[in-house]
Amino acid sequence: MQWQLPALVALVGYLLGSIPFGIILTRLAGAGDLRAIGSGNIGATNVLRTGRKGLAAATLLLDGAKGAVAAMVGAWLMPVGDMALSGATIGGVMAFVGHCYPVWLRFRGGKGVATMLGVCLALSWIVGLVFATVWLAALALFRISSVGGMSAAISAPVAALLIGRPDLAAPIAGMALVVLWRHRLNIARLLRGEEPRVGRSRAA
Repeated sequence: MQWQLPALVALVGYLLGSIPFGIILTRLAGAGDLRAIGSGNIGATNVLRTGRKGLAAATLLLDGAKGAVAAMVGAWLMPVGDMALSGATIGGVMAFVGHCYPVWLRFRGGKGVATMLGVCLALSWIVGLVFATVWLAALALFRISSVGGMSAAISAPVAALLIGRPDLAAPIAGMALVVLWRHRLNIARLLRGEEPRVGRSRAA
């Protein structure tokens, strides 16, 4: 396999993932600079702190969609046999990286949960379904956004292994580790019992 095509897929995935939909939507809606609100994060949870539930939902959907689209574009650019899966994986993972570390924002991006969900759905709908179910269940049970996101991220590589897809488990586990790293301050607050619940205004 020549390196040029995988490199192109990686670049396209990264650029798609680095689109900061949270910032774009809040600015278009006149809600100000998202980076100056709440935690300064560019994801849907922080958009929710603007009081615009519709914007938060749109950010969640678009952040997930860019991960799925990047994976599908990767498969389209590398359409033959195992290359299609490799293309989807490269494109999706790089979209996730782009969301977390966008060059346009000095590599200060989101925490990657929604984008990881989109990637998982594109790579395996079963893994994506497990991810979404665990995310919603943990959020409903604990009412803490970070717990929902981290629980979902951890569940995804486990689901990939259980359905006999170790080829997917490795890259998905890599994304899960990044999600946990991006939540390191949340983990510290959880250990101190200071992590805010959904609906309360506090940095996350």
